Amino acid sequence: MKINILEARNQLSKLIQSALDGEEVVIANRGNPVVRLVPVQEAEAKEPVQSFSEWLSENPLPEHLRATAAEIDRSIDEQRDSWE
Repeated sequence: MKINILEARNQLSKLIQSALDGEEVVIANRGNPVVRLVPVQEAEAKEPVQSFSEWLSENPLPEHLRATAAEIDRSIDEQRDSWE
């Protein structure tokens, strides 16, 4: 199946299902084939998602970027005041 980009945007779910069913799906730009939809053969194994606090403890911010909540609030207030 060959389909233009505009039609593909409107029928993406159908095209994905067609590709999963084994049909060749080619998307064209002004009649010129540009991409082919193919199913992913095997899902990549992903590591479990860690919480932000765990990630932050392993990847701490540089000292110059660290700020307390009060410092952040004060900075926001100063920036808002400068708009007026």
